[in-house]
Amino acid sequence: MSATSSGIRFDSVTVAYDGNVVLDTFDLTVEPGEVMALLGPSGSGKTTALRAVAGFVRPASGRVFLGDRDVTDLPPHRRGIGMVVQQYALFPHMRVEENVAFGLRARKVPRAEIRERVAEALDLTGMGAYARRHPRELSGGQQQRVAIARALAIRPGVLLLDEPLSALDAQLRSGMLAELARLHRELPDVSILYVTHDQVEALTLADRIAVMDRARLRACGTPRELYRSPADEFTASFVGGANLLPVTVTAGGVSFAGADIKVDTGGAARGASAVLCVRRHLVGLGEGPNQLTGTLEEIQWRGSTHRLFVDVGGHRVMADLRELRDPPAHGDAVTLHFAPDDAVLLPAGVDHD
Repeated sequence: MSATSSGIRFDSVTVAYDGNVVLDTFDLTVEPGEVMALLGPSGSGKTTALRAVAGFVRPASGRVFLGDRDVTDLPPHRRGIGMVVQQYALFPHMRVEENVAFGLRARKVPRAEIRERVAEALDLTGMGAYARRHPRELSGGQQQRVAIARALAIRPGVLLLDEPLSALDAQLRSGMLAELARLHRELPDVSILYVTHDQVEALTLADRIAVMDRARLRACGTPRELYRSPADEFTASFVGGANLLPVTVTAGGVSFAGADIKVDTGGAARGASAVLCVRRHLVGLGEGPNQLTGTLEEIQWRGSTHRLFVDVGGHRVMADLRELRDPPAHGDAVTLHFAPDDAVLLPAGVDHD
């Protein structure tokens, strides 16, 4: 399946509604063939950015490019973009094949070519056997596959996915994640902009993740970069979840709740305040390097794991441990530890506004 020009570039794009800025001086480039996830909480500006690419909102300032084309002033139907939204938006009175053909008919593609492209798109999404069914005869996951097939039928250079899995249950979502990953492998020339608030989806699918908060871009990098070396507290907490411990830099590392902790301080000044980021699954139970002793406040059984909440000097430290055969009890004194290389020092007091 060939595609039109690929790649997306936001050049200082600002969007405002009634004077309220919802996307603030946004700069981002999605390379041809790349999957870029826009990750952030509700109201962070991620869907607005996607709608600016689609042509559904007009920037107050800045430009939007698809490949080398400045599309800022083009209407949506002239941008050659495929889009899939959360609620599928299939026409209930049309059969699957008619839904998939809709965009092609609107573009006045010859009838013989429509049949070919519809079959191609349905086969690509595993829905070829359902061409004659109506949407009501399909499961939620199947309906979303049809929506994706409809978007792909026009052979877009850019595919926009706006929370496409949020309406599915956990099992269907997992299956669709695998399908989207397969589609990405089979369509290496199509750039995908994927909006989600689900970090698992972003970590699973994206080549890079753009983390957004309060209308601004907070950080951008590969999933591994953002997970292992977050730039700030917001990114650390939103990508993967973490213990964020207030510490003071010392000569040999940092001090936390009276404990001396050995970590790479990256040249931070002695006596400076900082935040230590330690992922929950990298915290162990029992003696080891960088020990922290505290009182067990809560323990949650999560099937394959236990999550411990431990009060250490008035600060809550969490540990995700492989299911414990003999877990400690509420109020017990427990010792946690983590390796020096498993902690990242972040600057303290970064303004998130």
